[in-house]
Amino acid sequence: MEIKNITLGSQGLVVPGIGLGCMGMTGFQDGHMYGPADEQEAIATIHRSFELGGNFLDTADLYGPFENERLIAKAIEGKRDQYIIATKFGWEINDDDQVTWAINGKKEYVKKAVERSLKNLNTDHIDLYYMHRLDKNTPIEETVGAMSELVKEGKISYIGLSEVSSETVKRAHAVHPVTAVQSEYSLFERTVEERGVLQTLQELGIGFVAYSPLGRGFLSGQIKSVDDLPENDFRRAIPRFQGEHFQKNIELVKAIEAMAALKGITSSQLALAWIMEKGILPIPGTKRRKYLEQNIAATRIKMSEADMAQLESIVPLGTDTGAPYDEFSMGLID
Repeated sequence: MEIKNITLGSQGLVVPGIGLGCMGMTGFQDGHMYGPADEQEAIATIHRSFELGGNFLDTADLYGPFENERLIAKAIEGKRDQYIIATKFGWEINDDDQVTWAINGKKEYVKKAVERSLKNLNTDHIDLYYMHRLDKNTPIEETVGAMSELVKEGKISYIGLSEVSSETVKRAHAVHPVTAVQSEYSLFERTVEERGVLQTLQELGIGFVAYSPLGRGFLSGQIKSVDDLPENDFRRAIPRFQGEHFQKNIELVKAIEAMAALKGITSSQLALAWIMEKGILPIPGTKRRKYLEQNIAATRIKMSEADMAQLESIVPLGTDTGAPYDEFSMGLID
C-alpha cells in the first residue's frame, strides 16, 4: 500500500502524498488537547505509518511544550535519516518551559528555538521548519532572514510559514524561497481559497499543507454530540462545535457520509481524497493505527470531476461552519 510521493513546493522537497500530524499524541501543559495521550500506541502509529510509506511527521515545539518532539525522537531512534520531520517555532516558550502565549519571530528567538528543537528531536537537522504564527511586531524579513541563516548552517533544509496572508508570503519569499505554507484547510474551512492565498502559492511555486483536513474531527462522522468530546478537549470551546453551528455541521456531515457510503468509503476518506485531488498535502492527525490506516488508504481513491462538484455542492465555498478557534487564537492569524 505504498503512498505515492509528491514534490512539495519547488525547492526540491519530496514527501509522501499524505503526512502524519502528531499534535494529538501528547498532552499539553494545561490539560490534554484531544483527550488523554497513550505513548505506546502513538509510537506504534508512527511505526505503522512508516511501514506504509508515511514517513513525513508534523510536530511543533508548542505541543507539550516539547513533549511531542521528544516522543518523535523516541519513535524514530536509529532511523532518523529515513524520516522527514517538520516542526515549528513562534509561540514563545520561556526558560522555565512555559508558553507565554506571545508570538516571537525575532532573530535571537529563532536561533534559540531551533537549537531547542534539534535537541528535543535528537537530530542535527530539521527537514522543514515553519514559523508557527506571524509575529506582528517583527518584520517578516527579519524572521525569514534568520531562518535563511539556519539553512546556510545546515540546521534546517527548507523554510515554511503557517497561517499567513498572501502579502506576508510574498515578502518572505523575496528574502528566501519558501517551500511550504501550512494552514487549516478542509471542506469546512476554506479561508485560504477565499483570501487568494492558494493562488499566490501556486504562482510562486510554494506547496500547501492542510492541517485539520477533517475539520478537527467533525468530518470523520464520529462526533454526534458535544458529549462525544472528552471533558478537557479544547474543541468544546470553539464556535464550530457550539449551538447552531454544531447542528448545521452535523447535517452537512450526514450528506457527506451518504455520498461516501455510495463509493464504499468513509466520510474521512472522501474528505481527504477531495484535498489530495486539489494537489494539496493533508496531514491528518491521529494517535491510533486504525485511523492511520484508513487515512493512508484514502491516497488510492480516485475522484472524478463529478465527485468533486458533488462534494462542493454539499459544502459550497463560503459556507459558514463556525470559527475554528476562539477569539484570541483567531486574532493571531495573519
